[in-house]
Amino acid sequence: MNRIKRLSTEILNEHKDKFGTDFSTNKQFLNEVSIIRSKGLKNEIAGYITKILQRKQKFEDRKQQMIENEKSIKTESAPEPESAPESAPETEAAPEAESAGPAEATATGAVAVTPNFSSISAISSDISTIFADSR
Repeated sequence: MNRIKRLSTEILNEHKDKFGTDFSTNKQFLNEVSIIRSKGLKNEIAGYITKILQRKQKFEDRKQQMIENEKSIKTESAPEPESAPESAPETEAAPEAESAGPAEATATGAVAVTPNFSSISAISSDISTIFADSR
């Protein structure tokens, strides 16, 4: 398996922009780029390249979805400070809610969840180690 990983990463590093997440197009492009006589070896290399690129695409999609979710949470909680000056006694209860941790109670009784940025960086570091190991 090390031979397949090595060959795949060498080919992928040279022609990264031309490969995609579709196995059959990757196999056809592999025929154009290199001479591999063994059908099985060619399929394994094309499959490994496809798998790497699909993982990378899936990671990017999840990362983008997490960023969008965090933005929507911020925009939902942004209008609440405008209503806070109207009722002064409710703002006094806020220090008790701050000790609650990531989920804080707001003046309206709704729970605002603070985004966890460490999860994005953890996923990012996991993916970068996967791609670093494959080189």
